[in-house]
Amino acid sequence: GRPASGKGGAVVERGFVRLASWLGMLALAGLSAQSALADTPLCELELGPERAVVRVLDGETLALDDGSQVRLIGALAPRALDAGADEGAWPLAETAKSALEMLSLGHSVELGFAGRRTDRYGRLLAQLFVRADGKRIWLQGEMLRQGYARAYALPGSTDCLEDLVAAEKQAREARLGLWAHASYQIRPADRHWELLRFRSTYQLVEGDVLAAADVRGRVYLNFGNNWREDFTVVVQPSNRQQFAKAGMDLLALKGRRVLVRGWIERRGGPLIEIYHPAQLEILP
Repeated sequence: GRPASGKGGAVVERGFVRLASWLGMLALAGLSAQSALADTPLCELELGPERAVVRVLDGETLALDDGSQVRLIGALAPRALDAGADEGAWPLAETAKSALEMLSLGHSVELGFAGRRTDRYGRLLAQLFVRADGKRIWLQGEMLRQGYARAYALPGSTDCLEDLVAAEKQAREARLGLWAHASYQIRPADRHWELLRFRSTYQLVEGDVLAAADVRGRVYLNFGNNWREDFTVVVQPSNRQQFAKAGMDLLALKGRRVLVRGWIERRGGPLIEIYHPAQLEILP
């Protein structure tokens, strides 16, 4: 049910968040000793400077000793919006932040760039490698493998998405971290009315492609008979070549079962626009 209102309820809620964070810290205490380190990504990176982490702002953002901020591009941390919770009251977000603190706070990190270097807020977008105890750990890979984040990409910053999805898949199949939580379940494509509830959130959606069509260069994958209300996936003409290079014939997907990832939009019915082959997994 809803948390109790008023001062007492706020105290209980804050206490719950602190408890979840404390439990997360206990779980993380043996992280380095109990798990194999995430592999270095295979994507080509331009190595940048080495800086020190002075503060962890959330489960995907660090403050560095030169005054800059850097996002762990490709590893989307949990947030209250995912479940419609009140901002600042989402225990999974606190746990992810604690995990990132355990891995990076006070350590030197090496930045690796591919594609876009900054976001619209001026924060750096980089793959991060922390040096600790003589080891080099890929932060995004470790956060994804342990189930503290989901793999994603932004237009112009997709180079490492295959590596990120592969790291995430280990946690997803083992139901680690957020993958054991109802708010992060894979959504069925045929329940379009439910998908609309998740508008503007990042989701994984699975279903059968009912039709595939080329409309003035755009490819539409339809998961129902009525495109005005059913779930749809779209690929813009400028991005089709990437799928062809990956050997993926989008128009041949009719009748195939797929898993797609991205942000839910409303264009008639719910829609996800994809721009990289790693956003679309063809299932057996």
